[in-house]
Amino acid sequence: MTSMNARDWWVDADALESIAIGAGILGTGGGGNPYNGKLQVRHLIEKHGPVRIVVPDAVPDDAVVVSVGGMGAPTVSIERIPRGDESVVALRALERFQGRQADFLVPGEIGGSNSMRPMSVSLLTGLSVIDGDAMGRAFPELQMDTFSIYGVPVAPAALADPHHNAVVWQKVRDPLTLERQARAVTIQMGGSAGFAFPMMSGAELKRTVIPMTMTFARQIGDAVREARRMHRDPVAEVITRCGGKKLFAGKIVDVERRMSAGFARGTIALEGLSDYRSQRMTIDFQNENLIARLDGDVVALVPDLICLVDRDTAAPVTTEVLRYGLRVAVLGIPAPAILKTPLALQSVGPAAFGYNEPYRALSGTYGGDHLAEQPGV
Repeated sequence: MTSMNARDWWVDADALESIAIGAGILGTGGGGNPYNGKLQVRHLIEKHGPVRIVVPDAVPDDAVVVSVGGMGAPTVSIERIPRGDESVVALRALERFQGRQADFLVPGEIGGSNSMRPMSVSLLTGLSVIDGDAMGRAFPELQMDTFSIYGVPVAPAALADPHHNAVVWQKVRDPLTLERQARAVTIQMGGSAGFAFPMMSGAELKRTVIPMTMTFARQIGDAVREARRMHRDPVAEVITRCGGKKLFAGKIVDVERRMSAGFARGTIALEGLSDYRSQRMTIDFQNENLIARLDGDVVALVPDLICLVDRDTAAPVTTEVLRYGLRVAVLGIPAPAILKTPLALQSVGPAAFGYNEPYRALSGTYGGDHLAEQPGV
């Protein structure tokens, strides 16, 4: 284990509850439902103790860092419970191929269950987890992360299934090629798999990571749980904590959902309640929520975060549990600045998803004024 830093912090069972809520909200409907992952991590914490979280700037430049997580459609991940060590198998396959061992783990995305997977791998391997990720949310395709966008080589890369079948890509032309090939392999693996890629240096990590997003997820969850205890409005607390705004409040009246090419795709229709009565919102999703229209007019679109939460409790509502009658609030959260550069918008802007809409950023800052607050400081 690497030496301690004064700003390291630990995820125990209580912090895990908050991170699961915050990551579920930041997942923008995707990233996989965090519930099953949370149960596994909680079991491992009881067995091995808490998870060590390391701030990015404490990582040595020459350290070996590997991103780990799960690949597949959220609908599959909740119906087919993972074995739990798929990402460990992928990590070990990547290490054997490269002849190098990882020093740290980093989430590929903070959204949904992919915030949980690195903690499971941490407790099964003894490696610490970086406080950061490559999306600040969840996106459906692997080339849509800041590691790939800003030039970290995506291969070699490894994928593994619950039967411990593992595939390693020695070389690919570009991240989009790996996305297409890995997606096809994931489908053959039953629709979900564990991944380990890229393997990068500490210097590459610090240049490309979105920092402190584990902290951010924890802060969101803490705010929601405190609001519930104090009988305050938890949705208002999320908005304050995230620097976002409420886009809509209503009832789900229709869900069109289908599996296509390894993704859950579809549209949600909502009818307004309270202040939004007589209005109607539609939201398109591809695993994650992509574009929200209010009475036909676009009010939010990628890469900004479009998040559905329970109207009363602020519990995240992910795409695989959408159903008629749910009463939800739709929140808009500004994307991290690193996702809004001209280069990044080529990969994560509206055009990357086939929308002929100019990107109009939501006002505000990702995390508001709270993201710099770090546990243990």
